[in-house]
Amino acid sequence: MKMEKEEKMTTADPKATKETVELWNYLHAVAGKQIITGQHTQTIPCEEIAYIRQTTGKEPKLRGFELLGYSPNINYADASPECLTEIEENKGTAEMALQWAIEQRKNGNGGILTFTFHWFSPLGGRDKSFYTEHTDFDAREVLKEGTPERAAFYHDMDVIAEILRHFQEERIPILWRPFHESYGTWFWWGAQGPEVARNLYHLMFDYYTGEKDLHNLLWVWNSDVPEAYPGDSYVDVVSMDVYLPEYLPTDYAETYKKLVTATSRNKITALAEIGYLPDIELLQKSRIPWAYYMTWSKEFCIGEKYNSVENLKKMYDSEYAVTL
Repeated sequence: MKMEKEEKMTTADPKATKETVELWNYLHAVAGKQIITGQHTQTIPCEEIAYIRQTTGKEPKLRGFELLGYSPNINYADASPECLTEIEENKGTAEMALQWAIEQRKNGNGGILTFTFHWFSPLGGRDKSFYTEHTDFDAREVLKEGTPERAAFYHDMDVIAEILRHFQEERIPILWRPFHESYGTWFWWGAQGPEVARNLYHLMFDYYTGEKDLHNLLWVWNSDVPEAYPGDSYVDVVSMDVYLPEYLPTDYAETYKKLVTATSRNKITALAEIGYLPDIELLQKSRIPWAYYMTWSKEFCIGEKYNSVENLKKMYDSEYAVTL
């Protein structure tokens, strides 16, 4: 019986493109045998990648990009200098991600793309309005027919869908992680509880795979709240973001147990955002089946505030780590 069930496992989107299914198969095959190295970037120079290359002589196989600057409803008039800098630095990065991915395919390097979207609230808001404290946008209203909130939500989804379509046209799959960290209330999509975030995720999945005909996405769920899990037919990867208060060598085994108990044991598992690198030697022993990890950008990667040069080298030198 067990074998039969495994044979039937497939992507959440039954119409997923050939390349998307290939990536899904690859992630399944890697998990528990190795871990894919990943790094988030937010700017055109991708200074984190340069730092890793300079420090280790290698590059991460997975590269994370950010879509915050592509949010359609940014209140430029009422934004802090920090917010405006972040938006400015993010401009053009989706286009650069596309070029990078095309190059990867051409060179046969097999680089993998993932997108994070700090979505400025579709209506109202000021400054970094993806944060609950900067907007009165109520995500519950999106779930009601005919509301201004719902119209604005779908308008924004349309804009982002066209960005993602460029990747589909080039046959490039994306690890797509919408409504991340909905186990907390700090973002507007999680502010009304994780079940609301799950329902927003359902709306997006159905709209993108149905109406919008986007089939180059592997759908990444990012929460360990059992009652909020969207269900196996909506999810390809279950993931968590973990920022430990201080460094200690870990394979993130406790995070893994809690995550699969709350979601599904049949899915690809990932550390979608981390502050501290997992200890590669511990991982090699325990074989906790994380398919990939992604260290967050800027100071989480560059310098030694979070990750020592020694630990970075240890990761990238290990035969258990998959680099570019």
